[in-house]
Amino acid sequence: MKYQKLFEPVKIGKLELPNRYAMAPMGPLGLGDAEGGFNQRGIDYYTRRAAGGIGLVITGVTFSDCTVETQSMPNCPNSTYNPVHFVRTAREMTERVHAYGSKMFLMMSGGFGRVTIPTNLGEFPPVSASAIPHRWLDKICRPLTVEEIHSIVESFGRGAFNAKRAGFDGVEIHAVHEGYLIDQFAISFFNHRDDEYGGSLENRLRFAKEIREEIAKTCGWDFPVAMRYSLKSMVKDFREGALPGEEFEEKGRDIEEGIEAAKLLEKYGYDALDVDAGTYDAWWWNHPPMYMEKAPYRKFAKIVKENVSIPVLMAGRVDNPDTALDCVENGICDIVSLGRPTLADPDIVKKIRTGKTERIRPCISCQEGCMGRIQQYSMINCAVNPQCGKERINEYRPVTKKKRVLVAGGGPAGLEAARVLAERGHEPVLYEAGKQLGGNLIPGGAPSFKEDDLALAAWYGRELERLGVEVHLGEKADAALAKNGGFDTVIAATGSRPKIFSLGDDDKVFAAEEVLTGAKDPGETVIVVGAGLVGCELALDLAMKGKKVTIVEALDKIMAVNGPICSANKEMLEKLIPFNGIEVQCGAKVTGFKDGILTACVGEEEKQYPADSVVLCVGYRSENALFEELKYEVDEIYQIGDASKVSNIMYAIWDAFEVANHI
Repeated sequence: MKYQKLFEPVKIGKLELPNRYAMAPMGPLGLGDAEGGFNQRGIDYYTRRAAGGIGLVITGVTFSDCTVETQSMPNCPNSTYNPVHFVRTAREMTERVHAYGSKMFLMMSGGFGRVTIPTNLGEFPPVSASAIPHRWLDKICRPLTVEEIHSIVESFGRGAFNAKRAGFDGVEIHAVHEGYLIDQFAISFFNHRDDEYGGSLENRLRFAKEIREEIAKTCGWDFPVAMRYSLKSMVKDFREGALPGEEFEEKGRDIEEGIEAAKLLEKYGYDALDVDAGTYDAWWWNHPPMYMEKAPYRKFAKIVKENVSIPVLMAGRVDNPDTALDCVENGICDIVSLGRPTLADPDIVKKIRTGKTERIRPCISCQEGCMGRIQQYSMINCAVNPQCGKERINEYRPVTKKKRVLVAGGGPAGLEAARVLAERGHEPVLYEAGKQLGGNLIPGGAPSFKEDDLALAAWYGRELERLGVEVHLGEKADAALAKNGGFDTVIAATGSRPKIFSLGDDDKVFAAEEVLTGAKDPGETVIVVGAGLVGCELALDLAMKGKKVTIVEALDKIMAVNGPICSANKEMLEKLIPFNGIEVQCGAKVTGFKDGILTACVGEEEKQYPADSVVLCVGYRSENALFEELKYEVDEIYQIGDASKVSNIMYAIWDAFEVANHI
């Protein structure tokens, strides 16, 4: 078996894991209850990943202490809340996880400090190692007192003890990583203290050292303790992070100090290091968007592995099993962590083990359903998997009466509707007017950094074939077919069309999809009108191909629409625009394009921009004619996706699942 090496046992301390795959820790928002325990959603969510073959399930962050930072964070394993309730709910979860042969670690946090997301901060003042600026708010943090540090350390001992009682096989500490509170102590740029917790590297790591010793007091040294660890910070300044390939002066932890810190953490008794890079000031490093290369932590994990003897875990878009195998075989890491890929497909490890990799539903790294929703709504889900975080609620409903369903449209909404209907036992028949399935996934996936959009479209095609769905390409469903084709139900998933308007020389004015798919050649100098997500990604793609690109936007800033977008994605794209030499003119109203010159009014001034072509990225218009024609004539008819309301891939898929799962 090609990937057999990935399914060999590996040890963390004295604990043996059944394979070399871990579920990376991700924020558990929406998975806890008001008493500090796990709710049914959380229990089902983690158990589902264990059922999919993960060797080690690591929970999202839980607070060991809930008094110094009194935040609305889930799951508190110590006596601050209700330890009996925590143990009771967590025990139910670990027992179910263990039934599948998986092991389980509780991730325990010392706090967020200056990086607390404002929606979770409330009215409480942010804390940190020193009086430094908050990451998001114009506030200065309050330095922790020594007594508060000691109380947090003690809370780790109590929390780990309760985690052990609850059946967890170990804990992972959160973290000398990503610029969280313990990391704010570890990094001299953030830590200006002159007591025993500041100054030398050993003093700055004292917090982490005492945590490990306290857990050993309550649980014994044999109880495994891993550390989430960022080798390099990627900090240019407060709120200023570095891009991949950018030359800069590291103000956080550089690699040289990172190696020394890793050695000290091993010396202090940590049993494994879960390695990445970055901080909240460079958030895209810790939560790589599609603009980041796959497996971006490879070189950092390898450096750590060459300098410590304890196991190294590595996450970061390692969804390709060939990449995972290469990392294990070539001494880059011992354990591969999958975060978002397990949200998109909880059976990813099982499918790798059985050689069914073509059936893995791809994560598209959009972060709309996971990090974006955590940041904005305090809940974790997945854009491409509507069952994630709602495993019980969104179980497939059994079919009581088989129906023949017309699905009009082969974009994300239509594909998901047809898939779910077939999974449940209905008979969907899909008609797509174009020559291939995928809808807006096809032009959207054209840039090199959006390859997973194309992979998702291809996955849907294979799934419909596996499920025996009847698909008609190059055939547009019309009202006559809907009424006379013997269908019980009609789903109109007819999508949307780009908004186009005349500027003068319309032979050189294109829609984004025409340029993205190669149907039109934009030339060497291109004006992109519109700075939403589509416009910015198109501009980046053209610039990466060597074109001279200018973005002209009517609003006062780029990416002012399409929100909320996960900050990691949005901030990285915003920085990639100037980094790739793309000029931006905001507050500009386009008035015409003639003889290779685009004119626009910027305030009271008229400006001119020479260009070979203009690409319009000014939004989409719903294609709803079929639904409007049929809505008074068909008993059971639904309109979903962009046909109903222009939105994003996540809502197209989610709405399709909701409708198709209840027919």
